[in-house]
Amino acid sequence: MQILVFDGVEEQDVIGPVAVLGHAGHQGGQVEVTLVMPGAPGEVVGTFGTRFAVSATWNPTNGDVLIVPGGGYGMKDGPGVHALIKDKALLRDLGRAHRSGVLVAGVCTGVMVLSAAGLTEGRPCTTHHLAKADLAAQQAQVIDARVVDDGDLVTSAGVTSGLDLALWLVTRELGSAVAVGAEAVLEYEQRGAVWRRS
Repeated sequence: MQILVFDGVEEQDVIGPVAVLGHAGHQGGQVEVTLVMPGAPGEVVGTFGTRFAVSATWNPTNGDVLIVPGGGYGMKDGPGVHALIKDKALLRDLGRAHRSGVLVAGVCTGVMVLSAAGLTEGRPCTTHHLAKADLAAQQAQVIDARVVDDGDLVTSAGVTSGLDLALWLVTRELGSAVAVGAEAVLEYEQRGAVWRRS
């Protein structure tokens, strides 16, 4: 699984899934987590100043799951998701990843990047409550749930819901026993029902 990081990324959107997936690996799940970034490897600085050393460049057709976190949605001219939304090459690469069979997941306002790439149009999804009106205006079917699973597109609501998204991905891809083991170590249980297309 890959997590796309960038300047202005919300730290919890990254660390929550990293912790869940790491503990899932310790519970016997076959999972490898890699932080990736567009362009050359290097360092990114999160919303609150945390520095992430990233040693891998994102290859859109490499890997089976891509998680896109949010961050900086309230600062249109600063670092964060708005810079990604303006990056036409990155948006094309997100579409290419999705078409190649990569399961694409969005945490918080990372879902707005997926929307800009055309991945949410007409599809059930969710995002941070402060961005839901924007997501609906971009023709998404906004669902009031912490995690929305629409097959090859999985989205979650704001910030801490990244924990729930990651636990759901573990349940879905690695089994409930691995997820329960990760929950026990984390002392955190997935919140809310997952909305899933029937």
